[in-house]
Amino acid sequence: MKRFLKFYLPIIVWAGIIFLLSSLPSLESGLEQDFLLRKIAHVLEYFILTFLLLRAFGNKSIILSIIIAVLYAFSDEYHQTFVFGRHGALKDVGINSIGILLMSFIWYIRNKGRIIRK
Repeated sequence: MKRFLKFYLPIIVWAGIIFLLSSLPSLESGLEQDFLLRKIAHVLEYFILTFLLLRAFGNKSIILSIIIAVLYAFSDEYHQTFVFGRHGALKDVGINSIGILLMSFIWYIRNKGRIIRK
């Protein structure tokens, strides 16, 4: 139970936050750079999700963490097709994947050759 609370509950909570944000009809900030800010938010959301997955699964499952994060990105975009005022876009999965791959690369470089034991 302690392992679940430490490693897996944060993944569930963060995935829930992403789902909640995707349920909002509009996330426009009204700022001139709104488009850029929203795309940076996409990258950061999935950067964090991938970090949490990697932390839970460790070095031996980098590929699994990437696959889960990308599948969640696809499901998130699909979910948005049901939200009034939103639409799902494959290009957003690509933008999300920047965060996924960036975190995976950083994780790999920082932990190269190390086996993380919990």
